[in-house]
Amino acid sequence: MRVSTAFNKLLKVIGASVASVTFTPTGTVVGLRRRRAKLRCPCGWKTWAVYDRSTRRWRHLDLAGSKLWLEAEIRRLWCRRCDRVRTEVVPWARPGARHSGDLQDLVAYMAQRMDKTTVTRLLRVSWEAVAHIVVDVVAEHLDVARLDGLFRIGVDEVSYRKGHQYLTVVADHDRAGAVVWAGEGRASATLQGFYRQLGPQRCAALEAVSMDFGNAYKHATDVCAPQARQCVDPFHLVKLANEAIDKTRMRAAKQEQQTRPMPKRPRGRPPADTPPLPPNKARWIKNTRWALIKDPDDLTDEQLDVLHQLRRQRSTLYRCWQLKEGLRDLFRLRRPQDAQRHLDWWLAWACRSRIPAFVTLAKTVRANRTRILATVELGLSNSKLEGLNSKIRLINHRGYGHHTATAVIAMIYLCCSGLTIDLPFT
Repeated sequence: MRVSTAFNKLLKVIGASVASVTFTPTGTVVGLRRRRAKLRCPCGWKTWAVYDRSTRRWRHLDLAGSKLWLEAEIRRLWCRRCDRVRTEVVPWARPGARHSGDLQDLVAYMAQRMDKTTVTRLLRVSWEAVAHIVVDVVAEHLDVARLDGLFRIGVDEVSYRKGHQYLTVVADHDRAGAVVWAGEGRASATLQGFYRQLGPQRCAALEAVSMDFGNAYKHATDVCAPQARQCVDPFHLVKLANEAIDKTRMRAAKQEQQTRPMPKRPRGRPPADTPPLPPNKARWIKNTRWALIKDPDDLTDEQLDVLHQLRRQRSTLYRCWQLKEGLRDLFRLRRPQDAQRHLDWWLAWACRSRIPAFVTLAKTVRANRTRILATVELGLSNSKLEGLNSKIRLINHRGYGHHTATAVIAMIYLCCSGLTIDLPFT
C-alpha cells in the first residue's frame, strides 16, 4: 500500500485527496489535492472565477504523537454579494481558521470540561489559539432559535474582571436556567440590546422577568417589554433587611460605648483583691450579628441564648430580628393570595418601629411593592441566576482570567447554554 493511500484512509479529508506526505523534524505535512469545484465565499456565493492562489497549512489532529499539518492550495475570489475580495471556504476547516475543523471541535470539547492550560499542554496549541477556537466553534453552534419560546427569563450581572467590569447574563427559567444571551456591561442599554435582538414580537410574548433591585434592568424592561411582570429576587430583599440589622447593631454598640465607656485597666499586674472589670456590653452587642441574621433553624444553642437575652432586655435588636423574620415570612405563605395583606401589615409595622434603618427599608419595599408581590404570586426568583454566576466565576477562575469580554462570553455559551460539541471521531 502506498503512503498516500494509507493517509487517505486514515484522514478521510472531505473534498480532497492526499497527494504527498513529508516528514519534517517538527511534524508531518500532508499535501492535499483539491477536487474540482466552484469557489464558495463564506457568505454562500459561488463562482468559477479565481482572483489569485496561494498555499496554506492547517494544523490537524496529532498522528502517533507527532504534529500533523494539512497543506493545500487556497484561492481568493471577488464576491459580488460582499463586493470585495474574499478567501474561499475549504471543506475541512472553518472560514479564516488555521486549524482544521476536527481539531477545533476537539479543543472546544476539552475546553468545555477542563481548564485551558491543560488543553494547551495536551494538544500543543497556544492559549490564544484556544480562545479563538472557542469563539469560532460557539459562533457556529449557537442557534438563533434559542431566543424562541421565551416566556419567563431572569437577568443578573456578574463581574468577570477587576475594575468593575461586568457582564449581563439572561437565562431561561423554563429551560433549567440555560443561558440564552450574554453581553458586556450592566447598564440599561446593555439589556436593551438583548431586547432589540429578541425583536418586538418575541418581547411581547414575555410574561415575567426576574431581576435585582437595580434601576437599570427595570428601566430597560419598562421600555422594551412593558407587559411583562417584573419580579425581584427574595435573596436581595432579605439581604437589605440584614443590612438594616447591621446598621442598627453598629449604632447600638456605638451608643453603648459612648454612654457607658469601659474603664481603662491600670498598667502592671493588678492587686489580688482588685474586683474584675465589668463585661464589655458594646463588644457583646457587636458579637450578636450571626444570631440576628442567620436562619432560625440553623441557630446554635449559644445563639439562641443571645436571642432570648435580647428579648428579655426588650432590645431594639430583637425587634429588628422580628421585622426581618416577618419579611421572610412573606415568601413562606401557603396561599399567595395573602401576600398583599401580609406586606401591608409589615409595612405598617416597619414604619411605626422608629428604627431608622427599617423605616428606610420600608420606603424601598413600598417603592417595589408591585414587583415583590409578583415574586410571591409567580414563585420566581434569581436563585438559578445566582448559581449560574457561581459557575461563571468558576469558569473564569479555571481559565485564570480572560483578557476580553468576548472570550468570557464564548466560554459562558460553551458551558452554560446547553451546547453539544461532538468529538471528531464519534
